[in-house]
Parts: sequence; C-alpha cells; structure tokens
Amino acid sequence: MGYVKILAVSDRVMDNLYHSETRGKYTDVDLVIGCGDLPYYYLDFLSSAIDAPMVYVLGNHDGGEQHTSDGRILTGVRGGVNIHARTVREGGLLLAGLEGSMRYRPHAPLMYSEREMKQQVARLIPRLLWNKQRYGRYLDILVTHSPPFGIHDRKDVPHTGFNVFRSFMRTFRPRYLLHGHIHIYRNDVPRVTQFEDTTVINVYPYRLMDCECG
Repeated sequence: MGYVKILAVSDRVMDNLYHSETRGKYTDVDLVIGCGDLPYYYLDFLSSAIDAPMVYVLGNHDGGEQHTSDGRILTGVRGGVNIHARTVREGGLLLAGLEGSMRYRPHAPLMYSEREMKQQVARLIPRLLWNKQRYGRYLDILVTHSPPFGIHDRKDVPHTGFNVFRSFMRTFRPRYLLHGHIHIYRNDVPRVTQFEDTTVINVYPYRLMDCECG
C-alpha cells in the first residue's frame, strides 16, 4: 500500500499558497482537489506550481466566464478535471464529485434541491458499481462543495447540507468526504467528523492530508 499526499482547497484564495514559493514548498503533493468557490486562475496556478494533477467541483458562486488579470477568458481549469457526477481514478485513488449548494434561488445554476441532488447522485451509480467490480470498492473520496445534512452544515438554507450525502456514505462507504462551503473562523468549530465508515472533512480554506491508495 502506498500513500497519496493531497492538497485540498476551497472558498478562499490564500496568499501563502498563491505565491512564488509554492513551487518549491509543496513538491511532495501528488494531487490537488478543489472543493468549489475558487477562481479558475487560482486552481490553475496551484496545479501548475505544484506540478500535480487537479480534480475539482464547482461551488454555488462559480460558473460562467472568469477573466485573468490580463483580460483572458477562462471557462474552466486548464489541465484540471471537473468531476461533477463523474468518477475518476488518480494516483490509485477512486474519486467522484458533486457540485453546488442547496437551492436558495429559483432557477439559479449550481444550486440543487434535495430531489435534484438525488438525480445527480443517480448519475454516479453505474460507474460506482463498475468500480466495485473492477477494484473491489466503490470509492475512496467523494468531493463535494456542500457538506452532508447535519454534519458541519448550518441552519440557514444556503448552508444546509444534503441528506442524500448521508445515504450515499452508508451505501458506498467512501473513506473520505471532502467539502468546502462552510467558512470557519474559530478553532472550536468541528472540521473533521466520523460518519460510519467515512471521515467527513471541511477543507476550508485548505488542508494537507495523506490518503492510503490501492
């Protein structure tokens, strides 16, 4: 068994990461994971500076065109893979992603009702079953923007988590669920919670972690 070192990021551009020294500081990182609400240029910089693969999902404030400081239009992360409603295998890890937040504005993109998110989860099921047959497990890491309901979420609608994520964890038993969306400014607020076989981690604004692979 080997280990994959992961840099997971969400919601806030960090000066200590968006910095020229990043190129030499994180040379041992094997995979960069974006959990949403971050500009494409930031994710592109991290992937390039660290020279590691990038997978990501979008947050509720993402979407549409973004522009670089010199006026270029960005429609995604160059060299990165948007894994919403997809599964990928990277560095021996099986990953899947689910974008967005609970719907709090009608017809807004990157927002989902509970029923709509269940439909997005359903898109993953055939590939998860294939993973189980091929690799002996469904998934190692589920990457989301929003947290599961009742775990790290809040009572206001925009920051309410999805119930379907709880049933997903019970059924497919990923080792980790990595999310963003919930900004934390106090040390006494939980960032890591165990839910059955899954460790749920709020990565805001970034987190380094080792994950066993294979």
